[in-house]
Amino acid sequence: MVIVTKEGAKALGDVAANCSVDVCACYPITPTTHLTEQLSKHFANGKIPQYIAVESEFAAISALVGASAAGARSFTTTGGQGLLLMHEVLFSAAGMRLPIVMVVGNRAVSSPLNIWNDEQDSISQRDSGWIQIYCKSNQEAVDSVPQAFFISEKTFLPVMVCVDGHFLTHAVEQIDIPEKEMVAKFLPPFKPVVKLDPEEPVSLGVYATPEHYQNFRQDIHADMEKSVEVIKEAGQKFGKIFGREYGLVKEFHCSDAKRIIVGLGSVMDNAFEAVKKLREKGEKVGALHLRVFRPFPKEELKKILAGKKVGVLERDISIGGIAPVFAEVAAALTGTGSVVSSFYGGLGGRGIKHGEVMELFEKMKSNEPLNQWIATQGPSSMNVGC
Repeated sequence: MVIVTKEGAKALGDVAANCSVDVCACYPITPTTHLTEQLSKHFANGKIPQYIAVESEFAAISALVGASAAGARSFTTTGGQGLLLMHEVLFSAAGMRLPIVMVVGNRAVSSPLNIWNDEQDSISQRDSGWIQIYCKSNQEAVDSVPQAFFISEKTFLPVMVCVDGHFLTHAVEQIDIPEKEMVAKFLPPFKPVVKLDPEEPVSLGVYATPEHYQNFRQDIHADMEKSVEVIKEAGQKFGKIFGREYGLVKEFHCSDAKRIIVGLGSVMDNAFEAVKKLREKGEKVGALHLRVFRPFPKEELKKILAGKKVGVLERDISIGGIAPVFAEVAAALTGTGSVVSSFYGGLGGRGIKHGEVMELFEKMKSNEPLNQWIATQGPSSMNVGC
């Protein structure tokens, strides 16, 4: 174990190199620019064989589709508008069953222009066919990259490792970065089942008629659901080698709790802190970090949350609709006797402090489900239109 004091984004670049990546293709965008810089340094010192400097995020993911299809272990990173620019090719990568790993430095999307953190970018891509892992800390983020390669190369589904921009990517802290020799014990060499080879021609990403198209989507959906077991396997194997085990969710004082906050990302650190303070006062509260959002861990949620008062805390919004994470949680808990409330806000870098989470726990004493914005302090936007 070698613990270093390092910025989160740079530590992610280090661990990606230690995963014996063959090809990186990146276009720098805040808040992942430091990660792309770190990757380019590892290319310069020979740790990464190929680094493709491209003209856009669309080009980056397109280049990796080709690299992965040719049998290369492939990695990229982006966030915010960059992830949205990749939108079309995300579906192609998943449909072609290419095991690409991407770190998403979560940030708000335009307009107005904003480079700070929320999860609107990756949540908007939740139905693209990519497995999505959301990290509560930089240590968890660094540990999730080798696991992402393990999962993707066993399921042949691409994986997003989602890391809160600035709150984590730019935070300097002590991190145990898995060393290459130890990663090799966890992550076997990539052996593609099918790859592009002039000597043995095959077709990938073919045209599908109505007779066949749905079958492809059904297969992806079924394998996404089956990936639950692979994700668990990866977390357990990683724990045996590195001493830090991971699962689909992370419970914090949930077993005897009457009220539980559920959410994803770094805001859950503050939720855990709020739980500590309230339990010191004798209140039976808990918190549940949704580490994996795709595939959605509905069975785990039913076991943990059935019959409880649940508050879903999320830093995203579905304009004109139901908050996305709440919709999933509420659907999973239908018929379990749970009272599920929706709390959404903290957009564009607006922080949610543990004191505000404590206030949410107080509101959750109600027997009626709540649906409201949070972290609403600050100046109002220009009032136009209606």
